[in-house]
Amino acid sequence: MKYDKHPRRALDPIETASIDELRALQLVRMQWSIAHAYNNVPAYKKLCDENGVHPFELKQLDDLQRFPFTTKAYLRDAYPFNSFAVPMTDVVRVHASSGTTGKPTVVGYTQNDINVWADVVARSIRAAGGHAGDKVHISYGYGLFTGGMGAHYGAERLGCTVIPMSGGQTEKQVQLMNDFDPDIIMVTPSYMLNIIDEIERQGLDPHKMALRCGIFGAEPWTDEMRKNIENRLGIDAVDIYGLSEVMGPGVAMECIETKDGPTIWEDHFYPEIIDPNTGEVLPDGEYGELVFTSLTKEALPIIRYRTRDLTRLLPGTARPMRRIDKITGRSDDMMIIRGVNVFPTQIEEQILKIPALAPHYEIVVAKQGNLDTVLVKVELTAEAAGARQEQSAKELAHHIKAVVGISTQIEILPPGTIPRSEGKAKRVFDNRPKVK
Repeated sequence: MKYDKHPRRALDPIETASIDELRALQLVRMQWSIAHAYNNVPAYKKLCDENGVHPFELKQLDDLQRFPFTTKAYLRDAYPFNSFAVPMTDVVRVHASSGTTGKPTVVGYTQNDINVWADVVARSIRAAGGHAGDKVHISYGYGLFTGGMGAHYGAERLGCTVIPMSGGQTEKQVQLMNDFDPDIIMVTPSYMLNIIDEIERQGLDPHKMALRCGIFGAEPWTDEMRKNIENRLGIDAVDIYGLSEVMGPGVAMECIETKDGPTIWEDHFYPEIIDPNTGEVLPDGEYGELVFTSLTKEALPIIRYRTRDLTRLLPGTARPMRRIDKITGRSDDMMIIRGVNVFPTQIEEQILKIPALAPHYEIVVAKQGNLDTVLVKVELTAEAAGARQEQSAKELAHHIKAVVGISTQIEILPPGTIPRSEGKAKRVFDNRPKVK
């Protein structure tokens, strides 16, 4: 990887605090956050009253389990602004999810919320090895999506020079990267693959660029994809985690010195892992659904929000705060194929084990009679474009059967065949009849 000659900026005091100090701060902030939501959001007060629980019952952190979960449906029912805990005159910005499956979830920010958000993203970029004076190329989309502006304000807060490119215009992305020579890029991992393809198409040598780090988030990605990106670009690839309902990017960030899963900024976001079926809180180290409670948000306090992301909590390494393991998928992304639970990332891992195959793929699920069928469409790499395809297809089908446990048809396609994403990639097309 490329050497960074600049000294690292000192960490925030909370990043080196003891676990006891952190837990004490979390309790005070959690008591405030739940009372703030209860007293100022009628929908949340109703939810608590229906469950027979009151903010004064939170005496210790474990008491959080007494309180009800909130979900995307809870926020959609409050559309557009009924989940806010402050008057609209105090809301300085609104963001929203894409709303592709219904009403979007709307999130609001006070000026203090914006300041906190900028602080945690700045902390995140610093954890990735960034510092004042770095040029940061931002290819997350700007607009209602939180990615672009969240990254933008955080990079500025750290003292970086921001290149606000947004998504799309891939040829121009590469031209500006070649001309402006950024040190860091922030983008979805799937779109980074498109950018790398374009760098190679233009005959540029990425190892001669100043780019030394990619901060990738907004969708699950595997360690195999990390290796692919790092080897092709000669950079460090690190994982940033966030979701708009909890804040946006910057809820958690992988530290460059360990690259062992994103560290949760627990002074602002309190994590739990639950059994997605029963709601039971699971101990650290066990896999389940990630749940977050905001500790400092003013406009939209979020209590026990079910993210649907599947992972586990791990002890801190580079920081005392806990980490999340790689997101294996989302409970609502899981495919059940002939009784087997399958996530797209599991198939991606097998694809990236085969050198002749590129990390561009689609999974098409259909029904043939009473049986589920799975077709995996995947491209050859440019280097393997003229090679025989039968061996790669057999090898991939074997790996998926042996590791994932399902039989698949494999369709090997020429390079550039599969549509490219300019944001979050759509990998799965489930064409089975909907069960009524």
